[in-house]
This record gives sequence, C-alpha cells and structure tokens, in this order.
Amino acid sequence: MEKTNILVVDDDKEIAELVEIHLVSDGYRVFKANSAKEGLAILDKEEIQLIILDIMMPGTDGLSMCKTIRETSTIPIIMLSAKSADLDKIVGLGTGADDYVIKPFNPLELTARVKSQLRRYTTFNPGNQDDKSGKEIIINHLIINKEDHRVISYGKEAKLTPIEFDILYLLATNPGRVFSTDEIFERVWNEKMFEANNTVMVHIRRLREKIEMDARNAQIIKTVWGVGYKIER
Repeated sequence: MEKTNILVVDDDKEIAELVEIHLVSDGYRVFKANSAKEGLAILDKEEIQLIILDIMMPGTDGLSMCKTIRETSTIPIIMLSAKSADLDKIVGLGTGADDYVIKPFNPLELTARVKSQLRRYTTFNPGNQDDKSGKEIIINHLIINKEDHRVISYGKEAKLTPIEFDILYLLATNPGRVFSTDEIFERVWNEKMFEANNTVMVHIRRLREKIEMDARNAQIIKTVWGVGYKIER
C-alpha cells in the first residue's frame, strides 16, 4: 500500500522532528521544511495529502503560506501555534486552515487530528469514493453532488474544503432543521466541544463567501439567532 505523504513546516527543528517521529511510527511518509519557501517548493515536487503548518515563522509566516496554498488546493491544513486566544484561532481558520492545535501539544492528539482530517480528505477526493450513488441535492440555487463532492451555487462551481463540504452537506440533508454550533462541531469533527469557541462560525463564514451571492445577506445558510444555522428548501 502506498504511504500517505505529510508535509511538516516548522522553523523549530526539534518540534518538526518530534512530529515526524510520531507520524512515521503511524506509517506516514514525512517531508519537513523549516520555512514557508521550503514548504512550497516541496509542494511543487511531491504529492502531499496533508500539511502541518506552524503559524509563527521568520520571513513568510504560516498564515501567508496557508493563503497561498488555498489559491489552488483544498488539501487539509492543520495549524500549529503557541497562541491560544480565540482571535488567533479565528485568524488561522479564516485563512483556510481546517484545524488548529496549540503548542505545547500532546503528539497523540496531533496524530488523532491528522487521521481525522485524512479520513475526511479521502472521502472528499473523488478518486477514492466508495459511494457511487451519484445522487444530487438540489435546493433553490444550490446543487450538491455527493459522488464527486462538487457544489454548484448560482450556476458557478464552489471550491470547498472537505470540512466546508461536510458542514454544507449536513445542513442540506436536513432541510429546515436548525443545528447549533455544538451539534455541527460534534457531527462534522466527530468529537465533543468542551469549551466555547468560534471554529464553526469561522467555517460558516468562509462557506458563505463561496456559495452566497452576498455573504452578508445569506440566502442559503440561514442564521437562527441564539440557536444556530439551517438551510431551507
């Protein structure tokens, strides 16, 4: 079986090596870079399935690198940061990251996050689809094809990350039902939300920017104030 390639980008060589040890022991092939420039060069040459990216790096930081990657790719990105404030998480997720891990971290937690993101990405990747039903969900101006994970909104294809697709699919397959942020997090990330954070809100905002005509006047994903989000037929 071909190994999954993971790119670790961190200017702290000790942390990069620690992450590599745990990932290799789980059967992954690891590429390491100590700067955004090195990381982008590796991405150009290798088939990478997931990126672990440090935010605070000299020169081009992780946020800028994430934005660059998101211009052409939906590959899962897990951010690493020594900052734990909600605002820092919002900034990291807002640039296109799929998950956020605080330093110092438990390597077992990080590898668990890696496995979760790779499962989602494997399902998202059309070449690995097991479900070939080809069924489409059509709600007003929105078309969602589960087989190839394509989304058409107002006649244009929306390039969604795996998490964005999962959130949209959850809401669209339960039209009219209101999901709280906690419910969305638990259903999409498959883990309990133990403390209040803005992870879901940030992903909803990004999703609206991609599928709505006017993200500030959302017509597809509706906010039910004080409760959560829904899509109506």
